[in-house]
Amino acid sequence: MLGTMRALMKTAPEEGEGFNIQEMILHHLADSHEWEFAGRTFHLPTFEPVHWGPLTLDFSITKHVLFMIVAAVLVAAVLIPAARKARRAHAEGAARGPKGGANVVEAFILYLRDEVAKPNVGHHGERYYPYVIAVFFFILFCNLLGLIPWGASPTGNISVTAALAAVTFFVVEIAGMRELGAAGYSKTIFYAPPGIGGAGKFLMLLIMTPVEFLGKLTKPFALAIRLYANMTAGHAVVLALTGLLVLAAGANALWVAPAPLLMAIAIMLLEIFVAFLQAYIFAMLTAVFIGLIRHAH
Repeated sequence: MLGTMRALMKTAPEEGEGFNIQEMILHHLADSHEWEFAGRTFHLPTFEPVHWGPLTLDFSITKHVLFMIVAAVLVAAVLIPAARKARRAHAEGAARGPKGGANVVEAFILYLRDEVAKPNVGHHGERYYPYVIAVFFFILFCNLLGLIPWGASPTGNISVTAALAAVTFFVVEIAGMRELGAAGYSKTIFYAPPGIGGAGKFLMLLIMTPVEFLGKLTKPFALAIRLYANMTAGHAVVLALTGLLVLAAGANALWVAPAPLLMAIAIMLLEIFVAFLQAYIFAMLTAVFIGLIRHAH
């Protein structure tokens, strides 16, 4: 927030003339091929689009792609050393596991495994625990990167949250296919209540099949929209309050600045909580959806 405030104070016209809060918010939230850092603008690499049949794929690095890469590197940098320390500590017979930061990471992982993944995925679902844990940490780092000066939150981009939801969708459906087999999985789409035959079964299939199919699509849709809306709304409120500070300074009315400043700090603290909460909710619902399809009955 402080980095954003400095940038806005430098670029805001005197007396607040010409400063548009709406444009400022959209500029900071939108994706772009440029990254502003400490008053400098860096142009990110662009590549020629790849044409694959009717599709055109652009693999250029944008601001949100850059911070997704940073988030992935941070996840690896945190989890891999912590895993090695934990394995070494347990191999040496340490009763309390590794010490220091690795102990904190292990506590998070054990909580996600024992309280989120295991109860919801169900028995013999250990193969899905790493995905639930990895998606939590990846979304958490993406959320937190948007709260640091000159940072950006990839989860404030609907394309990013839609891609995460799509990956979860495929994981859920593949889990159902592996657990239920072809015949069992088909019943999660073509559903008729047991004990109904004849015309009644045909009628229920006619009614329930589109309902079940839409139900499969609404789950990833809800995951994508929930994460995107929460992160975007929080950043927009912080930026709006920061913009009020710029207007107050430009109008030589600094005596009104403490109110939006305190509100911005309060919203920023709330955003830290929301960053953890939304990562937790995404991981929790992922585990729930996997468990629901693995135990379709």
